Amino acid sequence: MTVSAARSAYLSAFDLATAQDVFILRRIGQSAAEALGMDRQDQVRIATALSELGRDRLGSDGLTVAFSLSAAPEPVLSVVFEWDGGTKAGPDLEPAARLLSRVRHETGGAHGSGGARERIVAEHPLPAGWADTPAARLKVREALRRHAPMTLADDLRAQTRDLIATLEETRAQREELRRLNDELEETNRGVLALYTELSQELEETNSGVVALHAELEEKSNRLRETSEAKTRFWTNISHELRTPVNAVVALSRLLLAAGAAPLTEEQRRQVFLIDASGQTLFALVNDLLDMAKAEAGQLEIAAAPVDLRALVGQLAAVLRSTGMPGEVVLLTLEPSTLPVTVTDEALLTRILRNLLSNALKFTEKGEVRLEFAVDPGASGQWMTFTVTDTGVGIPESELARVFEEFYQVRGPLQRVHRGTGLGLPYARALTELLGGTLRLSSTPGVGTRVEVRLPHRPAPPPAPPAPETDA
Repeated sequence: MTVSAARSAYLSAFDLATAQDVFILRRIGQSAAEALGMDRQDQVRIATALSELGRDRLGSDGLTVAFSLSAAPEPVLSVVFEWDGGTKAGPDLEPAARLLSRVRHETGGAHGSGGARERIVAEHPLPAGWADTPAARLKVREALRRHAPMTLADDLRAQTRDLIATLEETRAQREELRRLNDELEETNRGVLALYTELSQELEETNSGVVALHAELEEKSNRLRETSEAKTRFWTNISHELRTPVNAVVALSRLLLAAGAAPLTEEQRRQVFLIDASGQTLFALVNDLLDMAKAEAGQLEIAAAPVDLRALVGQLAAVLRSTGMPGEVVLLTLEPSTLPVTVTDEALLTRILRNLLSNALKFTEKGEVRLEFAVDPGASGQWMTFTVTDTGVGIPESELARVFEEFYQVRGPLQRVHRGTGLGLPYARALTELLGGTLRLSSTPGVGTRVEVRLPHRPAPPPAPPAPETDA
């Protein structure tokens, strides 16, 4: 085998003219694959495929074989067989195609003598760990050039060695397969044990489903109670709204009747009743709307600095002006002890108004007290409003239901002071909306205590107005 005038892009190029050249091509292909870091099987595949392609084209005019490395679109070892077109039948690519990644037949450009050049391009991907460096390419070139001429006997001996090595590798693979089969058998035993365990767990789960069914039945009962609560709501709210509305309509007609005399003292009293009934109706409707918005998540918080001194003072004045039982005293806080905080003033006012109104409504004698404290906890500052009274209290059996919407504890004072049953649920909903908690404790005949705990974000008190100066 002699070196041809190969192009500079090839690692090496040779003429392929005799059977001995095909023997050498086989060894060169195996050495190149070994130098590229391919495993033993790939080395045998490449050597066998090149031997088959070379033997098939042997005898073609100008037959050459060239080795090159290509990096795009993927790193591959490329072996090109090229010859002058002639009368020899087309190449048989099927054996090589079964061994290599890609094998194709191309018709090239015209040769110098006027005939067409044909080629076979055989490609096989390089190992993932191979680095394309000058030193690596030099190693491949040396592997391509170090083989001496071989006889048929030498080639047969080499093929025999390859066959023995392949058989050894096959035997090792068979042992590995046997080991994997043993592992798979062990895994199957584990799967069977797991299946048994899962079956037992499934039986336990079925028992849990029975318990869940009982729980669902209990929840169905609770839903039925909720439906009954809605019925109570419509009954109570119809009565509470109808009474002030009827008063407003009837008294308005008296005032607007034709020929009515100018307002007298009695008419002024009637106008006062109209205003009181209207205010009652307005408060009830607002509470209902706010409760619905809070449950739907549509009630927005308008946080701003709030002077608690002014808020508590105004609230106490309004409650005292509406009248209280003769033997009940309303005790509120000293203004100097109340800070300025950032919260929603309207919602806080409604919380305290509901709690204080409830306390005054169900206290016949004694006192209703509003207390305040600031707790600098580890998770931030908190403020606590505590409303205590010396009223009738709530039985322990009713404590779990006082926060149900429209539920009212039955008692003698309930018949005197009728309401919607929204006071405590409404106050708790607004408290949670502000990020706080509401807790209630009560003892019949002793009184009730309600604690409202809210986040406290101190704000500087408003600056006093600047004194006016003469121009």
